[in-house]
Amino acid sequence: MSEADRISSLVYDRYRSLPRRGKPETGLQWTLLAAVLKISEGADGQSVQREVVALGTGSKCIGRSAMSPKGDVLNDSHAEVIARRSCVRYLTEQLSGALRGDHNSIFCPSDQSGKWKLRPGISFIFFSSHTPCGDASIIPMIDSQVQPCPPVKAEQDNCVTNQDSETGGERRSEETGGVRKRLKVSPDDAQTGDDSQAEHETAVERNAEAVESDSVQQPDIHRTGAKCVPGGPADPLGPGSGYHSVGLLRVKPGRGEPTLSLSCSDKLARWTIMGFQGALLSHFLQGGLYFRAVVVGKCPYSQQAIERALNRCAHVSSLPEGFSVHPPEIMQSSLEFIHSRTNTRPSLSDAQGRVVPCGAAVSWCAVSRRPLDVTANGYKQGVTKKALGTPQARSLISKVELFHSFLGLLATVDDSQLPESLRGKELSSYWDYKQAAEEYQQAWDALRSQVFLLWPRSPRELLLFCRDPPSAPNRSSLASSGQQHS
Repeated sequence: MSEADRISSLVYDRYRSLPRRGKPETGLQWTLLAAVLKISEGADGQSVQREVVALGTGSKCIGRSAMSPKGDVLNDSHAEVIARRSCVRYLTEQLSGALRGDHNSIFCPSDQSGKWKLRPGISFIFFSSHTPCGDASIIPMIDSQVQPCPPVKAEQDNCVTNQDSETGGERRSEETGGVRKRLKVSPDDAQTGDDSQAEHETAVERNAEAVESDSVQQPDIHRTGAKCVPGGPADPLGPGSGYHSVGLLRVKPGRGEPTLSLSCSDKLARWTIMGFQGALLSHFLQGGLYFRAVVVGKCPYSQQAIERALNRCAHVSSLPEGFSVHPPEIMQSSLEFIHSRTNTRPSLSDAQGRVVPCGAAVSWCAVSRRPLDVTANGYKQGVTKKALGTPQARSLISKVELFHSFLGLLATVDDSQLPESLRGKELSSYWDYKQAAEEYQQAWDALRSQVFLLWPRSPRELLLFCRDPPSAPNRSSLASSGQQHS
């Protein structure tokens, strides 16, 4: 068995072991899966242990108007993002163990005061059951492949509305004998902004019609529903391979409303420089944590396209200590995810209706308490409207919950043992603590100025939330202030 197949098999086994809640309805729904695996190598370099430590499913994101200034809503519920945020929960608990002196933690002290590093032999691999949305999914179409995107019809494509092209509240119409049919979406699917993967994995039937109708078949590409960021170059929308431009930043589409969520291709590229630990945990870490490899499951795939998308930052320079370019090894598995769209289609007869994306997102991680978290529309699945805005409605991987976990780390550390970036500073809000991670912010400034000039900035008012008063740690050295920021 290849290493890629071994990785994907472990992820699929972990997924199958989880409860039914949040998974697609058999034969009716599909979803996407991503995971983070910890690789432990023995001192002899021969013994290797592989363990899934975080997992996520999902294919949705919310529109700008649904974003919350309380940090209590998941803006982006694509599987890759859910898996990465789940991994941050795992890393936080591992850091907590290290601070308590737990020798089983993946972290050990570094040579910098208050900082930690991975134990020797520990590394991480990222898995995705599908090609990441955005730039990596703009790939040549092979005749033998199932076509997950619309065929080349230049006149029609150039006049498609924004709502149609983003698989909105009504799915993009299918053509049958020249009659356009609108496809209804289940209420579960219609409540949340849909994603570029739904665009990326739809309209198989139209491919045959396009081939029959064109006397000369032009080279075509798989398309992404992710849109070029405003203010920069746009897709030419030409026929065939001229439909998209490559190498551009893209935002995931919502239902008739723009989102602020960058494509998964863009986020994975960002992690090759910034690491996947985030700004908050960077306070405690000697440097960024990077994926040594990315494994993609069986799906439409191009090695050249995914390398192009993920290695856009390879020339970034002038990075602060602890951050550097880490292009991952990229591999594809021959094993397909059981709940992928192509695995779901054959079990559905035309009389039963259309296969739709599952409306829920599943988060799991290897932590001691409440490892499983299922959400829909950015909140815990099943929460009542009355409970919206309360702690009971929050996902365990929402910004505010991860912020509270970080504050819990601070509460266990004596002031004299705090990292340098947190000593003698008056910090209060989520924004304050993120900005105080100076090396991390310097790395982000370098990346933004050299590669991602058009990366949209999150509105500051959405990041100014603070701890919940009832459970707030009482640290006199961390009082409320925000004057250090411009």
